[in-house]
Amino acid sequence: MRLLSTFFRRYPGESILTLAALLFAGIAEGFGMTMLLPLLGIAMDGPGGASAAPAGQKPALEEAIIRGFDLVGLSPTIRLLLLIFVICIMIKAALVLLANKRVGYMVARVATDLRLALIRALFATRWEYYVHQPIGRFTNAFATEASRSADAYLFGIRLVALVVQAMVYATVALMVSWRETLATLVAGFVILYALRRLVKRAKSAGRRQTHLLKTLLSHLTDTLQSIKPLKAMARENLADAVLQTRTRGLNMALRRQVFSEEALRALQEPLMTVFLGFGLYAALVWWQMPLATVLVMVFMLVKVLKTLQKAQKEYQSMVIAESAYWSLWSKIEEAEKEREQNVGSAAPVFADAVRLQEVSFGYGDRRVLNRVSMAFPKGSFSAIIGPSGAGKTTIVDLITGLLSPSSGTIWIDGIPLSSADMKAWRQGIGYVPQETLLLHDTVMVNVTLGDPAYDEADAERALREAGAWDFITGMPNGIHTVVGERGGCLSGGQRQRITIARALVHRPRLMILDEATSALDPATEAAICQTLRQLRGKLTILAISHQSAILEAADRAYRLDNGTVRLLPDRRPERGAALATL
Repeated sequence: MRLLSTFFRRYPGESILTLAALLFAGIAEGFGMTMLLPLLGIAMDGPGGASAAPAGQKPALEEAIIRGFDLVGLSPTIRLLLLIFVICIMIKAALVLLANKRVGYMVARVATDLRLALIRALFATRWEYYVHQPIGRFTNAFATEASRSADAYLFGIRLVALVVQAMVYATVALMVSWRETLATLVAGFVILYALRRLVKRAKSAGRRQTHLLKTLLSHLTDTLQSIKPLKAMARENLADAVLQTRTRGLNMALRRQVFSEEALRALQEPLMTVFLGFGLYAALVWWQMPLATVLVMVFMLVKVLKTLQKAQKEYQSMVIAESAYWSLWSKIEEAEKEREQNVGSAAPVFADAVRLQEVSFGYGDRRVLNRVSMAFPKGSFSAIIGPSGAGKTTIVDLITGLLSPSSGTIWIDGIPLSSADMKAWRQGIGYVPQETLLLHDTVMVNVTLGDPAYDEADAERALREAGAWDFITGMPNGIHTVVGERGGCLSGGQRQRITIARALVHRPRLMILDEATSALDPATEAAICQTLRQLRGKLTILAISHQSAILEAADRAYRLDNGTVRLLPDRRPERGAALATL
């Protein structure tokens, strides 16, 4: 029940309104059911019916109903009783419809709220935490666990509603015959208790599903990202074997869940039928109750037992899905604890230069940068080269504030980066990664990322600055061509130019290219470098590369190796002078 209390704390108003509608629906149905007793009395006793028999010879509930009609000056005729019964059932149906509609809306809201909470928490985490998380772990949480969590809410609300309805039915039954009702309730709870083991087995199967889905989808995501080399080496069968093993484990958990559900459904019915048969015999033979009373009694007790039976099934379904909610919520809480701290408030201007002064950084015990000092003047084109693992990307991550130096200072003009408003600083950065990841959407959306602040004129400007406008206009639908579809297939260089346009569309002050040309052929790289040279002076460019073309295009170049940096002399004959030292 911990899950139910959690949902009620998170959505108190909506849950109370839903349960109120279901409560009044149960009351309306129960009131309508009470009309059956005098109705059957009239039908069995003849036209004199309910009022003909002497007082004290009718069940207490029937006498109370008749007195109620006398007080308002009405005669309990078949027509009137049937009319009240039908009206109550219609009111009950309308209230149930209203409640079910609200429940449906709430189920969608629960899933949406959990997904948004996960996205907000994940995007706000520290970069060092984020990069070490398996992608599949969060895609599974976003898709599968959020849906199962919403289902748990649905089953929980239904459970509470059924318990409320059972209480209403039991109240009416007690007014007809308290002995029979108490005996029925005791037997019903004994049956439910006897079947509790099936609920526990289903809960265990649900937990197993949550664990296996989490590990399976994490592994599947990682495998799909590296499927090309696996297929090229004919080793995809190794990944396939692991996935098959985990999928079979998931299948076994699902089978245990199905068995528990079906066993519960199969055993509930005969056990309750046996008890009802025994109760009917006792009422007619031992207690010699009137037939009309027995018929109403049996009807109400069947409703009570059936409702309790449904409630146990809903509880079983809830505990199966419950583990998905706790798994998802633990990820949200974990991500929130890893929230990036942005304590700076100074507005960065970038009127002079970005400088690294005696900056050191390491990952654990491995030192990557050792007292590195560099400068990137405003409007300059700077390049950083070095072997893999030398710390080139680490420098970029430090400048963008994704990482913090263990010692030393990063300056934006005269302001330490740690004191700057990090969001404002990043909004002035255009970043071009090595991976040319484009959305399967139009060129327009790929450039603007769907930001309504930018229109087609902004996208065209950015595409022209990136040298992409000429080939974009040659596409079937121009800027509205869907990338990846017929007519929208692009070469590596064309894809890279679109990512450069994406970095330029918001008019950044600093553009960073992180190995952005390393996967291109020399001719394409040279063409992109020519485009970058045309941007020199309009904004500051910092490029990381292994290629010589970037070095030839840059105003200054640094070589990074073994945690230290040195400024390379300018060997371009047209300039003929070494760059100034720091």
